[in-house]
Amino acid sequence: MFKQALELIKKYDTIIIHRHTNPDGDAIGSQTGMQQLLQCNFPQKSVFIVGDDPKRYGFMDNCAPQTVADETYKGALAIILDTSVKSMISDGRYTTAEKTLRFDHHIYCETIADVDIVDNTYESCCGLVADFALQTGLKLNQASAKALFTGMVTDSGRFRYDATNARTFRLASALIEQGFDTNEIYANLYADDFDMILLRAKYVQKIRFTKHNVAYIITTKDELLSTPADEFTVSRGMVGVMSDIRGVDSWVNFTETDHGVLCELRSKKYNINPVAVKYGGGGHAKASGATINDLDTAMLMLQDLDELSK
Repeated sequence: MFKQALELIKKYDTIIIHRHTNPDGDAIGSQTGMQQLLQCNFPQKSVFIVGDDPKRYGFMDNCAPQTVADETYKGALAIILDTSVKSMISDGRYTTAEKTLRFDHHIYCETIADVDIVDNTYESCCGLVADFALQTGLKLNQASAKALFTGMVTDSGRFRYDATNARTFRLASALIEQGFDTNEIYANLYADDFDMILLRAKYVQKIRFTKHNVAYIITTKDELLSTPADEFTVSRGMVGVMSDIRGVDSWVNFTETDHGVLCELRSKKYNINPVAVKYGGGGHAKASGATINDLDTAMLMLQDLDELSK
């Protein structure tokens, strides 16, 4: 699996790295970590990262997307990271590259690249990339290790989620050995401005429950416009306020935007991925997402989640 990927990487002098839109810590960490890994081991290659704004993960070193001309893709290798469906890839020019390679840890949805490495037993795409480096003998430097560790922390919920296992800690240990400051990472990830703490308290007050105790939050477009936070912060950032309610096994956050309703589905107990897939989304067994047309459709999704918790 990893040998074929390494052979492809060695073959190309120009490599352009993509990830999904509205990136989380794992998307940014795997993209930045891969770039730093390849530049460390193959300094003669030109390695670029592209995509939309890293937003709250912009604190990560070397993560700013680069401007890449269309002609750069000619004869190049495009690497796609942490993405399960084509529609979510940030910057569609990956299709113009000569060859494509994907590393992903989500539940498989569709073939994306010429070489597809998809393994949902990893807690994060960063963990998958770290294992790729170690198994193929590539040298980790501090920059690559720091980025990969950051993504592992975010996608494992600080090593709390189900996918965390002994391999996770072995890989994390190998990364920490490169000598970066974990306190700096945690301070950037989890320190909040007081305004954000107030916003989270506001969203706690918005929580409602279905008949079978599925927790949910609905933010209308008008409410979103009056909120001093972007749609990603409201959608992905606020779903966690429901995660530790006793007696709640599944929860969902609906955020109405100009381009549809963003749905963040989570569960401690059930495989909610089929519900997300039914509505055009995907992800993991216990953490998935989708974008749907309207709030009426959101209520149908909520009914499906409630039925699952019956």
